[in-house]
Amino acid sequence: MAAAVERVVGEVPAGYTALAVKFGARQRSPHYLLVKEHQLREGAGTAHPPHRTLFVLNVPPYCTPAALSRLFSRCGHVQSVDMCDKPGPGEKKEKLKSKFFNCETVTGFQVAYVVFKKPAGVQAAKALSQEGPLLISTESHPVKTGVRKWIASYAASIVDQEELKAEVDAYMQDYDKKIEEEEAKAAKEEGVPDEEGWVKVTRRGRKPGLPRTEAASLRLLEKEKQKRARKELLNFYAWQHRETKREHIAQLRKKFEEDKQRIALMRAQRKFRPY
Repeated sequence: MAAAVERVVGEVPAGYTALAVKFGARQRSPHYLLVKEHQLREGAGTAHPPHRTLFVLNVPPYCTPAALSRLFSRCGHVQSVDMCDKPGPGEKKEKLKSKFFNCETVTGFQVAYVVFKKPAGVQAAKALSQEGPLLISTESHPVKTGVRKWIASYAASIVDQEELKAEVDAYMQDYDKKIEEEEAKAAKEEGVPDEEGWVKVTRRGRKPGLPRTEAASLRLLEKEKQKRARKELLNFYAWQHRETKREHIAQLRKKFEEDKQRIALMRAQRKFRPY
C-alpha cells in the first residue's frame, strides 16, 4: 500500500497532495483526490477566502457536497462546500432562494472548494495523506447510488403546487415593487439636468416611443391601412364601380352556396317524430 501511495504521489502535479478515498469498505482500489490550498490574486472579490479554502480536484460523481463536508470535518469546522464542473474565479453570487428554479445538475468528475472556518483546517486536510483511505459512504452516512438514487431524484422532482405558487407570488410582488421604485426614480429625474447640464432623454415623455414588438408593428400597420382607406375615393372611377359590383356578386354566390349546404344538412338530419 505504501509503495502504491508513493507511486501515485510521484505522479501528481507540483503543489498538490493526493488523498486516498474509497466509496465503501468493500472496495479494494482507492480513488485519489488532489488537494491544495486555494490561492488567488490580492484584492479579487471571491466567495472562496484565501488561507481558509481547500481546492479539490478529481472529485468523483458519487461524492456529494455533504459527503465531502463529512470527510473534511475531522480537520476542522467546514463552513461551506462549493462544487462545479471546472475551476473558476469563484465570484460572489447571490444566494439562490428558490429550490424550483436554476437547479443545474453537474455530471461527471468535478472540482470542489472546501471553506474552513479557520486556516488550520487546510493544513490538517493536506496531512490526511498520511492516513488510510477515507470512506465516502458508511453505514451511518450512506450515499445513494443506482436505483435508490433514481427513486430519490424522482421523488425530489415532484413539485408542491401550493409551495410553488406561493414562491412565484412572492417573487412577482418583489418584482412589481422594484419596477415601481425604478419608475418613481425615473420620473423624479426626468427633465433634471446633470452636473454638466445634460438632460437624459427617456421613453417617458409626452410621446413615449412604441415598443419594438410584433404585436405593436401589426397594430401600426392596421392603423395605416384604415387611414389610407378613409382617404381613398370610393366608386369615383368606372373601374371602381366594376370591381365593387364584381366583389358584391362573388359574395352573393358564396353566401348562396353556404345556404344550400346548410339546408341540405338540415334535411339530412331531419327525423320522423310522431309525438
